[in-house]
Amino acid sequence: MPIVQAGSIKMNYDQQGSGEPLVLIPYLAADYACYAYQVADYAKHFTCISVDLRGTGASDKPGGAWSTETFADDVAALLQALNIPKAHIYGLSLGAATGIWLAAKYPDRVKSLSLHSAWHKSDPYLKAVANGWQVMAKQLNNMPELIIQGIFPWCFTPELYAQKQDLIQGLSDFVRGRPKQSLEAFLQQSDAVINHDAAAQLAKVRAPTQITFGRHDMVTSTRFADPLKSGIKNSELHIFEDCAHAGLYENIPAFNETTLAFLRRQAR
Repeated sequence: MPIVQAGSIKMNYDQQGSGEPLVLIPYLAADYACYAYQVADYAKHFTCISVDLRGTGASDKPGGAWSTETFADDVAALLQALNIPKAHIYGLSLGAATGIWLAAKYPDRVKSLSLHSAWHKSDPYLKAVANGWQVMAKQLNNMPELIIQGIFPWCFTPELYAQKQDLIQGLSDFVRGRPKQSLEAFLQQSDAVINHDAAAQLAKVRAPTQITFGRHDMVTSTRFADPLKSGIKNSELHIFEDCAHAGLYENIPAFNETTLAFLRRQAR
């Protein structure tokens, strides 16, 4: 995977496929490989550029406070470094929060925006959940086990745990096989989640936008649907009725079909 200078940091990314550029921004604690189940389909139609945000994978891990706006600036700098004038921007959870900032600050660089399990501003409930993850992280000091033991239960429905234990085991093995994030980097990233506030940025988003939620999500539940849909003028909303926070793994065929259909409509 190539590593390039993107603004003040070096960023790692993976590139697959051909067609218009599609930038995939990972969620909390994940590296570029988190979208493996999507890239397999998307790369048939797009040049998929999956990135490691600062603090994950092979990208730099500088000190200091990070924010979702910081991550957006990093991705914009990566586009500049790769000579990509305009791209489809896609993210889930932290990746979606980053995408909002990117589309608001750099509207000329965003052809379409895909926001999955997104939120515009952290509320007391979301902050309490993320604070709990930080407490567990400090006790475990093992980010893969934090993700599997502490975060997975927030991402999937109880039914999935009961009926698809092989999927949970496969995802657990996948997490354990990826580069380990440091405790410090996790705390910096999760602080960005806790402090996320892009409410004033929604009206600045001009790109056609797809917003999706899982009906059973608790972390970023459909309580955020109306503010996002009403705040982003050119947007459409889809609810995955059988999913929680991680529809990209819970119902891969439906998630990929719905999200790819939107992306293909925007590719001209």
